[in-house]
Amino acid sequence: MKKVLIIGAGKGGSILLKIFLEIKSMEIIAIIDKNANAPGIELANNHQIPTDYAYEKWLSKADIIIEATGDKQVLEDLMKVSQSIVIPGSIAYIISELFDEKESLLDQFQQLLKNQELILSHIHDGMIIINSKGNIEFANDSALEMLGISRNVLIGKPMDSIISNTNLLNVLKTKEKEINQPFRLENGKNVITTRIPVINADNKLVGAFAVFKDLTEVIKLAEENTDLNEIKTMFEAIIKSSEEAISVVDEKGLGLMINPAYTRLTGLAEKEVIGKPATTDISEGESIHMKVLETKKSFRGVRMKVGPKKKDVIVNVAPVIVKGKVKGSIGIIHDVTEIKSLTKELKIARQIIRSLQAKYTFDDIIGTSQEMTLALEQAKVGAKTPAIVLLRGESGTGKELFAHAIHNESNRKHNKFIRVNCAAIAESILESELFGYEEGAFSGAKSGGKKGLFEEANHGSIFLDEIGELSLNMQAKLLRVLQENEIIRVGGTSPIIVDVRIIAATNLNLERAIVNKTFREDLYYRLNRLPIYIPTLKERQSDLPDLARHIIQKINQDYGRNVQDISEGALAKLQNYDWPGNVRELENILGRTMIYMGNNEEIIESRHIPQLELSSSKLKTGKSDSSKFPIQSLQQVMEQSEKDYIQQIYMYHDYNKTKTAETLKISIRNLYYKLEKYNLE
Repeated sequence: MKKVLIIGAGKGGSILLKIFLEIKSMEIIAIIDKNANAPGIELANNHQIPTDYAYEKWLSKADIIIEATGDKQVLEDLMKVSQSIVIPGSIAYIISELFDEKESLLDQFQQLLKNQELILSHIHDGMIIINSKGNIEFANDSALEMLGISRNVLIGKPMDSIISNTNLLNVLKTKEKEINQPFRLENGKNVITTRIPVINADNKLVGAFAVFKDLTEVIKLAEENTDLNEIKTMFEAIIKSSEEAISVVDEKGLGLMINPAYTRLTGLAEKEVIGKPATTDISEGESIHMKVLETKKSFRGVRMKVGPKKKDVIVNVAPVIVKGKVKGSIGIIHDVTEIKSLTKELKIARQIIRSLQAKYTFDDIIGTSQEMTLALEQAKVGAKTPAIVLLRGESGTGKELFAHAIHNESNRKHNKFIRVNCAAIAESILESELFGYEEGAFSGAKSGGKKGLFEEANHGSIFLDEIGELSLNMQAKLLRVLQENEIIRVGGTSPIIVDVRIIAATNLNLERAIVNKTFREDLYYRLNRLPIYIPTLKERQSDLPDLARHIIQKINQDYGRNVQDISEGALAKLQNYDWPGNVRELENILGRTMIYMGNNEEIIESRHIPQLELSSSKLKTGKSDSSKFPIQSLQQVMEQSEKDYIQQIYMYHDYNKTKTAETLKISIRNLYYKLEKYNLE
């Protein structure tokens, strides 16, 4: 872990502190500022990070020093006295913003090689190429002219022996490009330089190169001429040829010049910008051009959105000063939208890969109630151990979500997560599905045999849902797997060692099943080492608002709706219900609600929620006069009970008639009759 020292606790230092707090591989050892009331000092105190007004005693403890004061003298002093890596805060901030940049430097280098002859023949900018050891391998004529050095003196020499304050060697260390950086040569010439590392097809650093433009003559002309229109002419060739988006404004903040790269980035043509206020291209944020004109200071690394398409950019803006007066400002705009897009695509790809195995993590489980917090804490402890986990709770409480999250939090998360619904697989084939079979084990067996789900899950996790539905015969065979960590395929004789983490789940009362002799006591004790009870929705109704809003956003994505929220009245109506189907039933109700809402309705109101039965607790608090609760015959009560139970099972199986009939143990024909009778279709 790298130890980081931040010097400067102002706005920039605060931002950097927040960024580095998110990086697990970095440890902030202290933040330094002479101002005890600086915002970064308070932030550091909140995170128990040491603070100080002097940095000297901390230098020897730091691997990386971030200079965030903006004081060049402080930076120079640090560079002289510290043996650690010293990074200006502005550079550190930009590096962190562009940390996930996915540009292919290999392609750029190969393209450079293809066009080398053309570049070397026609380029007017200086170019120097160094190898991985920092020695100069190439310099073109423009570079030799700017440096005032002959070729035989230059080639083969260390870069820092020719330009002592060069930053090209730092590019070799960081492998990060530096775009359009101002630099002063030792002979006094001012240049704008771009430094890029060169990486080969094996992702190995082989060197770096710098391209720089001589601005000394242009600056000299600007100091002699106060008319920005003439400066525009002198700068036009440089600006127009730049691949970076550039905009120039005059002293009043009116657009003076843009380049083609600017138009490509913002989507704004010259007629929409030239002569217009500097705020014209801003869709989100404030005009940095105007701040520069007001303060006469440069601003770097400012995030904003520009143009009608709201492109996300980073802006660097500097003033143009002639004889002490600000005559305008120049802004360079870096597009980070593509980087964000690539990062988003990478995130989606990871989600797709994850969906092939365990989909959910603990972040996907919604709930802050005491009951849910306890279950989550137990599950997180269980995830870090190899012990068998038994998830207990009613149907629809989220046992499968917990199983996914436990796998993804464990050290097996990069291996398979196999899900098995023990109640959904016929007894006749369950053994071959779980343990596999050998060739010829039974009629129809595949040639060569087949791996079982336990073998498929080797080194991963297997989730045995509805484990209480296993027959006593299958329970005995499962017990052997738990005891011996081995399976025997159907038709086989040789045991196969398996390394599998077992996560089981049931909604049955296993203790009662043991008394009824439908569940083995020895298997129970094997499974019940780390039991986790997942509360019903009725037991954690304080979580219902957060759950409802989470489900609304999920249904928005699934159904292409745009429901923004749910009213307090609608929430109160939901909270007056017992939710026998738990979260699954809540999702069903909200899904039906949103389907029947108007396309222009964005808030779920009480009137949108279908009629729900009051919870038993609410009924008990009401008065018992017959005007509110009319007396019913026993037949009416029995029919109402039958209707409610069929409706719950029907909803539980997502309106699958076959599964509903199987659960109710009635024929499909009889189910159709009852659905019609009770108007449940």
